[in-house]
Amino acid sequence: MIPRIPTATCRIQLREGVDFAALTARLDQIADLGVSHLYLSPIFAATEGSTHGYDITDPTRIDDSLGGAEGFAALAEQAKARDLGIILDIVPNHTAFSVQNPWLADVLTHGRSSPRARHFDIDWQAGPLVLPWLPAPFEQMLTEGAFRVRDGQWMFGDLALPLAPGTNATDDLRALHEAQHWRLVHHVLERDGITHRRFFNVTDLIGMRVEDPSVFEDTHALILELVRSGQVQGLRVDHVDGLADPAGYLDRLAAALPDTPIWIEKILTGDEPLPDAWATEGTTGYEAGRLITRMLTPAAGLERLDDAWHDAIGPTPSFADTLTQAKHEILDNELAAERMQLSRMAAHALAPVSEVEPGPEALREAVTALLIATPRYRTYVTARGAGADDRALIEQVAEEAAKGLRSDLVVRQLAGVWAEPSTPAQQAFVTRLQQVSGALLAKAQEDTAGFRWTRYLPANEVGAEPDEASITGPEATEAMARRRVGDMVLTSSHDSKRSEDARARLIAASHLPEDLAALDEAAARMPQAKGVDPRWRWYMVQTALALHGAEDAGERVNTHVEKALREAKQESYWTNPDEAVEGRIADLGRALLEQWDRDAPAALTRLLERGQALILAQLMFKMVMPGFPDVYQGTQGLFLALTDPDNRRPVPWDALAAAGDQGDDIGAVKARWTHRLLALRAQMADLLHDADTRVQIDDAGIGLTRRAGKRQLIARLDLPGGAAPADDSAAILDWHGPDGCRVHLREA
Repeated sequence: MIPRIPTATCRIQLREGVDFAALTARLDQIADLGVSHLYLSPIFAATEGSTHGYDITDPTRIDDSLGGAEGFAALAEQAKARDLGIILDIVPNHTAFSVQNPWLADVLTHGRSSPRARHFDIDWQAGPLVLPWLPAPFEQMLTEGAFRVRDGQWMFGDLALPLAPGTNATDDLRALHEAQHWRLVHHVLERDGITHRRFFNVTDLIGMRVEDPSVFEDTHALILELVRSGQVQGLRVDHVDGLADPAGYLDRLAAALPDTPIWIEKILTGDEPLPDAWATEGTTGYEAGRLITRMLTPAAGLERLDDAWHDAIGPTPSFADTLTQAKHEILDNELAAERMQLSRMAAHALAPVSEVEPGPEALREAVTALLIATPRYRTYVTARGAGADDRALIEQVAEEAAKGLRSDLVVRQLAGVWAEPSTPAQQAFVTRLQQVSGALLAKAQEDTAGFRWTRYLPANEVGAEPDEASITGPEATEAMARRRVGDMVLTSSHDSKRSEDARARLIAASHLPEDLAALDEAAARMPQAKGVDPRWRWYMVQTALALHGAEDAGERVNTHVEKALREAKQESYWTNPDEAVEGRIADLGRALLEQWDRDAPAALTRLLERGQALILAQLMFKMVMPGFPDVYQGTQGLFLALTDPDNRRPVPWDALAAAGDQGDDIGAVKARWTHRLLALRAQMADLLHDADTRVQIDDAGIGLTRRAGKRQLIARLDLPGGAAPADDSAAILDWHGPDGCRVHLREA
């Protein structure tokens, strides 16, 4: 029988050689692992050649490249025969901004008169739909003869755009272009003139208006059918913060599927709670992974690591200052179009307010200040106004935003609108402000500041706070108490900056900071370090530690360095890459890996040994803490990976099948422990469902105790020189590391 709330899930990334048939062939192995549900990436028709499936072109069809509707039905049938449920990843926020999207193609043809026009978040008042797809200015390409008309379509290169009916009677291409419902512009003009809402700063993804009941029905018809037919047992909602009204959306989804559990991808910052009233079982668990990392990071060791980092790289701004600077840069560049839209909407929002008559620059300044000062992804204000928590946050943001401005009048007036929007224009402004604030924090923190502020990379994760990298026992206990039974526990995902085992290795640096410093000092003496900024040298030492011993590690460093530097946006950029700088840094990373393979320094050995204990401790805490664990594909064994696409490499299923049968290497031990812990979760479901949780952190180690009545389950990482060993005979799992660490689980 498939439980409503999973005992555990196995996340599977479809595409790139993994279709329904290939997954079906692995169902016995996945069922044997001990999970209760498959947790699938999106299955709907996506852009041709998509590697991930989040660029959906048609939400009414299952992608033929995966096996289509018949292939999915067969998978679902075979999964059910093995008592495996299916949780499906759905993407209500956006679809592909592409002519491959039939709904968008209809809008390009018919403009506002298209029956699909209201489906997309397009500002038609700003003019035709802007397509920033040209490699050069329009007039230049027109003069060079780059455009032509063929078979009733506007052509350039391999792209064909539909023409509005009745407009193809002229040979004047400029006039023909002006007669369309769309405008082609040079891609560099994107920041100045787009007319649609994007997903973050991704031009090729367009926002959907699922707050409209008819749009919801059209985009969710197939989803509802799959659930009601029994093929799907749960849903994961991608990027819930991008929606106009997340709570309203979840209410509508829950009303349509009242017996179906729903999880949401929600980034909670700091101590931010998930709203109790939301119709969801819980989050997909970024906050759980962050909590485990903080538990495993000793505060004293982190302080010593901080000193070593400053000694190595010199003076550096705080993370808060780094983040603020990144926010400003993102608003000036990647999200400049969104800020422009918001400033225009702010003018309309303030039109009825007699106390202020702002000009464009004052509006831009105020919008910027409010966005910069917002510490969370967003608030959740609707036409009904702000709740008490959101109102308090808005007041805090307004006070912070007002600092340093020549006049705070516009900021405070906009903050008042934010807390209580009373007109359609004000409601539209507040909705868009909330959507943009999440995009800004994500792009500025995860994708920019996280690659600039390189002190301790385990804390530079999705949903993490790099400057709050450790935690006390009482704080961790309080955080555990806030978790729901239905919350997922996630330590690796397709979005992770580093896989769980790579991250655990890096956590060892907070235990042995002097060893990481020694590796950095040795790296500084290598010829390949010449010309490499110390910040990136420190980064590459950690990156080499994370990948050491992994297959094709040197080659993978090349790809990662390119992404890391371009995301940091200082030495190199996606739009203007400096391949020479990237090459020097990658050369250093590869040289480190090669040298360590030839002759591993003692400092490296100690870090790797401590990393082994941390890998098992992380796994154990994940399996027994409140919520239910997700096993990202391949992580049942040792899984060393960096950010995507590295973490979506093909899964060695055959090797994993044999990994736990024999051997004392950490991969074999982890594989055996994963099976044993998943079986334990099923056996102790009642205890783990109802038990209180207590975390103890001190110099002796880290302990997590689940207690229900007289029963206790105690998970511990004992550090060298800590408490006297507990009775071995009582241990369910027990591992002694070469450096004196002990990881064990026992029932009392």
